[in-house]
Amino acid sequence: MTSVSAPRNSVGAVDPARFRSVLGQFCTGVTVVTASLDGEPVGFACQSFSALSLDPPLVVFCPSATSRSWPVISRAGTFCVNVLAGDQAEVSAVFGSRREDKFDVVPWSRSPAGAPVLDGVLAWVECTVDAVYPGGDHHIVVGRVEVLEAPNGGRPPLLFHRGRYTATSDPEPWFGWSQPDDWI
Repeated sequence: MTSVSAPRNSVGAVDPARFRSVLGQFCTGVTVVTASLDGEPVGFACQSFSALSLDPPLVVFCPSATSRSWPVISRAGTFCVNVLAGDQAEVSAVFGSRREDKFDVVPWSRSPAGAPVLDGVLAWVECTVDAVYPGGDHHIVVGRVEVLEAPNGGRPPLLFHRGRYTATSDPEPWFGWSQPDDWI
């Protein structure tokens, strides 16, 4: 197979505002990544989350290099990804802020390894940090899935599209895959 590469742009040739606007056309789910170190919870809102591998079960998320939460999560070595429901935009806003009292205003419990599981989430995935790679102004974190649950999985998800939160009213009419093994 032959591949053809387009010429590389020089550094800085892509305007960051244009980059954000164009990639904002891609709808993402919204998660909150949490951990606990020495009994103290930490977490941040994260759109850059995805399943990576079925065997072994791996996920990936990308925290900003300037994140205050990521160094704590890294030291903890375990984390929990909380998948937000359509009615949890306020939860995302709390965890997207720099406020210190995030866990005082959002109800939560502990996962088996002690990371915060936020009340009302569609699903949560507890992982150990498997690998970390540089990714420009972010880190690329690969997590090995240890435990996962979908306690409220039938509700619509919280989505982020064109710089705004949105939710589907009914996820059932979405097109389904004809073969369950041909995705991820």
